Amino acid sequence: MARGEPKSLESLLPRVLARLAGESGRAHTLAPVWATVVGPHIARHTRPRSLEGGILVVIVTSSEWARTLEREAPSLREQLNERLGPNTVKEIAFHWELR
Repeated sequence: MARGEPKSLESLLPRVLARLAGESGRAHTLAPVWATVVGPHIARHTRPRSLEGGILVVIVTSSEWARTLEREAPSLREQLNERLGPNTVKEIAFHWELR
């Protein structure tokens, strides 16, 4: 896309959300992007908590979810970076917490 061409809100929003999350350290703004990447079933059992230094911390509802998603982390990271911008998420850490 040429520099002068307008971009759609849909294409800009994930990057704006990533910037907000990175600046605040809080990743709750990434929840819509996270849900798009993982789908509604997984989104019900997870929530992004923080994004600092390229590390996205995601809260999961059980240790089983943490183990399952750790195996999927490289693919999830790639899909998130496609939406949020290159190298926005360098690592994903899954932490178990009761809701």
